[in-house]
Amino acid sequence: MSNKLNTNLEEINKVLERGVEQILPKKETLAKLMSERVITLYLGIDPTGHQLHLGHSVPLRKLQDFAELGHRVILLVGNGTVKIGDPTGHDQSRPMLSDEEIKANFANWQRQASKILDFSLIEIRHNADWLDRLTYSDLLKLMAKATVQQLLERDMFQNRLKKNLPIYAHEIIYPLLQGYDSVVMDVDLEIGGRDQTFNMLMGRQLQNVYQQKEKWVLSTPLIEGTDGRKMGKSFNNYIALDDSPVDIYGKIMSISDDLIIKYFEVLTRVDMLQIQEMKQALDRGENPMLFKKELARQITADLYDQEASLKASEHFQAIVQNKATPDLEEFTELIIEINEKNGQLSSSNNIFSNSELGRLLEQGAVKLLPEQKTINSWQELLALANDSQLKIGKHRFYQLKIKR
Repeated sequence: MSNKLNTNLEEINKVLERGVEQILPKKETLAKLMSERVITLYLGIDPTGHQLHLGHSVPLRKLQDFAELGHRVILLVGNGTVKIGDPTGHDQSRPMLSDEEIKANFANWQRQASKILDFSLIEIRHNADWLDRLTYSDLLKLMAKATVQQLLERDMFQNRLKKNLPIYAHEIIYPLLQGYDSVVMDVDLEIGGRDQTFNMLMGRQLQNVYQQKEKWVLSTPLIEGTDGRKMGKSFNNYIALDDSPVDIYGKIMSISDDLIIKYFEVLTRVDMLQIQEMKQALDRGENPMLFKKELARQITADLYDQEASLKASEHFQAIVQNKATPDLEEFTELIIEINEKNGQLSSSNNIFSNSELGRLLEQGAVKLLPEQKTINSWQELLALANDSQLKIGKHRFYQLKIKR
């Protein structure tokens, strides 16, 4: 399942430095261990949704790096913990998912992640295999390994306390259950985004208690989206791994110039010396557009191929820069169905959620072609004729189909 172990310290340090925010307790001790033997490491994912974006790809890339060095790499599907839902970054308790929803979400998740992960090098495990078998006695012993005060230190719980919002008992034990994964799998290292550091350190503590064993924690940086805020679906600022090549290229071109170097470092395999030269050129005042186009080309090619990347670049040049309107076959159908009983929108063929399309209307991002008239409300949108041509954002084109 794995490659031959690479013990070259220079190569190891590259993996431990690029796209890494923090390693605890020390990078040097982890590097030494990796140069001596195969380590076991994992990345845990709770399949709460069906779509991955570039922010998710950062720890996935790091997982792939370790697999290519020849270490034992585990992708842990949190089909046990997802039934609780990690409260990270949420003011409300997450809804519990059924086994069918979890299975469907992971199938979509794996399909998208395969653009980054070589699953022939990676072992897939499921934490329901052991969490579902915990007895009442086991759970009490586990809960006795941490204090309530310690568990409430999580920033999202502190935020809820300040806002006088509820914290449910099952949410408090989430870090303990995630930490228990490390104990069961007997790992040397856990990888996760910066927002998972609290949970990962809980696993380090439990592994110390249960097995008197050292465990390292590697956190990866969170990346900003197209509007400069943390990339996420709630902000509608994300770049999905299964977006079309044209959308990926165009969205990359819309990021802030300040993010070019960070994106190159954590989202591509361009040599770091070359990235440093780009940074120096940008600091000298060279046109960032040139470097952003190269960034968009690299990421689009990585997620698709060179041909798709070239076509996306040509599309951007013609449609966005030269203001041309694409051929009709390049328009995507946007189907909106209206419930005749109450006159309200009931669905729109999964291109946009209702709330997402509503935000785009409010932001003035929906234009009627060819006159580029701004459509500001649902009322205006639903008054348009069938087959009306729309431009949404800078580079997405749709043919409207309204069904009543």
